[in-house]
Amino acid sequence: MPVTNLLHKHLQGFAGDLTTALKAMSETSFAPHDVKCLRSFSAGEASYYLGVADGYLRKAHHEGRIPDVEMGAGNRRRYTAEQIQEIRHVLAETAKKPEQFMPGRRDLEKDALQVWAFVNFKGGSGKTSSAIHVAHALALKGYKVLVMDCDPQASITTFFGYQPEIDFFDSGSLYDVIRYKDKESGEGPVPLTDIIKTTYFPNLDLVPGGIQVAEFEHETPSALSRGELPVFFNKIRDALKPVENDYDLVIMDCPPQLGYVTLSAICAAQNIMMTLIPERVDMASAAQFLNMAASLTEVLHENAGIGLFDNFRFLLSRFDTNVATQVDLAGFIRELFGDAVMKSAFLKSSAVSEAGISQQTVLEVDLTDVKNRKTYERAIQSVHEITDEMEQIIQASWGRSA
Repeated sequence: MPVTNLLHKHLQGFAGDLTTALKAMSETSFAPHDVKCLRSFSAGEASYYLGVADGYLRKAHHEGRIPDVEMGAGNRRRYTAEQIQEIRHVLAETAKKPEQFMPGRRDLEKDALQVWAFVNFKGGSGKTSSAIHVAHALALKGYKVLVMDCDPQASITTFFGYQPEIDFFDSGSLYDVIRYKDKESGEGPVPLTDIIKTTYFPNLDLVPGGIQVAEFEHETPSALSRGELPVFFNKIRDALKPVENDYDLVIMDCPPQLGYVTLSAICAAQNIMMTLIPERVDMASAAQFLNMAASLTEVLHENAGIGLFDNFRFLLSRFDTNVATQVDLAGFIRELFGDAVMKSAFLKSSAVSEAGISQQTVLEVDLTDVKNRKTYERAIQSVHEITDEMEQIIQASWGRSA
């Protein structure tokens, strides 16, 4: 058989060509990760993330109670994310209720680390997009966030300017933390702190994903047969323990399958967010996921006491309010699951797709540079509504009201 007809040779060639093309595309079209930075924000945006009215911010500047910032076009103030954080701390020092400006954990023993797993059985459900947008918004609102990319496809990692297929092909991903000990080399898992990446986004760190994470799926059955500890469902939970006092919440983007990595993430989480597109085929897929998850978690509960959680929420994602069937099915889902469905929804928007082309969320796009500004504003409003609702759940878990 000619060598040219060997499948693995074709696949190797395609992989090499695509990797080279992606690298070139990144260098010419996208900002490389070592220089990627975050845009500045308007006074209205800064007020939202600080939780104050526009007038309050203007008055604080006028009275000299907070550091001044640069003026942008139209002689309007522009705030960097770092300046928003600096102002947050200054206001907290002089406020009668400083907790108004510091929303995160206060008592590390009483206020438990909030771990959220974003899950779905089906690709294209808006899971990754929902997770990264919420992570960005909560970080801007003053929470210390750790994003953990549990997906071998590492889509969420690309939002931070990395090329997983190059940067974390051999090492540096979540796999290094949850891997099993190699009998021949003696190499084993490394501490989570060894792979956490500080990002250009203040208050937000990243545990990268990568193709190696898929090895965990293949290695776990053998590890189970050997009785190797810790068992797979404790892997991520144990990995988080050394850093649990460093963050307010962890957001895990799980693979679009119910494998060992997803189960490990679910077992580490107190909160589960399942994205759901209000379409018949996606609802059928969701039913399969729920049935399979129920069976597997029942086994884990009976044999290992695993399965306690605080919140399970459905998030309607890629929701097109202009499609009557989606509106009807959304109403059906809300009636069926009641309070388990988030009141807010992640709306389908061309703005999200456009921003994603340049490895950005809609929160990162400078609206002065876009033609369809209203489209972006609607998408941002959708993100803010989800974030506000999620924040209420987080605060309630700490015995507070947002």
